[in-house]
Amino acid sequence: MHEEIPAETTSRPRRLGFLISGGAEHVLLVAEAIASGRLAGCEIAIVVCNIPGAPGAEAARQAGVQTVTMEARGLNPRDHEAAVDALMRRMRVDIVCLAGYLRKLSVAFLRHWPNRVLAVHGSLLPAFARPRPAREAVEFGVRLTGCTVYVVDERMEGGVVLEQQALAVEEEETEQSLLERLVPLEAEAYINALERFVSGEWEIDGRRYRRKPRELEARLVQQGEW
Repeated sequence: MHEEIPAETTSRPRRLGFLISGGAEHVLLVAEAIASGRLAGCEIAIVVCNIPGAPGAEAARQAGVQTVTMEARGLNPRDHEAAVDALMRRMRVDIVCLAGYLRKLSVAFLRHWPNRVLAVHGSLLPAFARPRPAREAVEFGVRLTGCTVYVVDERMEGGVVLEQQALAVEEEETEQSLLERLVPLEAEAYINALERFVSGEWEIDGRRYRRKPRELEARLVQQGEW
């Protein structure tokens, strides 16, 4: 079992391992946030792409991010997952970040990384939880959509919500135009979520993600005075 590492017990940066299948827009924007000092508590350890020739892999390499391609096609899914898991451990990854990764992770993999696999979805979950949420939002005619960063668990896009950001759907919106406008919003939401996630100041409490009570507040709560 991959143990959780409490952020407050050590000052070292949290090492991120990204899984991608196509583009690397989220990876590059997170890397910029790290370089600028906004995400000082993180560093990108590795980017793993499962599709040979995907543009995101080359873009990440050009940006100086260590990147490998681990083709999944033709392999037993469990064997491929085991190889990804082994690489993440070898690279001392703390948090696995899915960014346009087109493969479903098994329950076994998720149990090896409890509350340490994050993903972003292009809707305000639980709305439009299925694939291609931008198309569904346009076809449904909603006026407001957005994105959600969440903890991946055994449910489809059903894990604890870490961050959400909203976006107005324009009158002549298409799936493609909405997707293009969602990319920077998703990256911003990812950065915000990671900022909180590694701070040690927030915790998962059932279905909720909340700021931990400060020491004095916690004592007052225990004493029934808060």
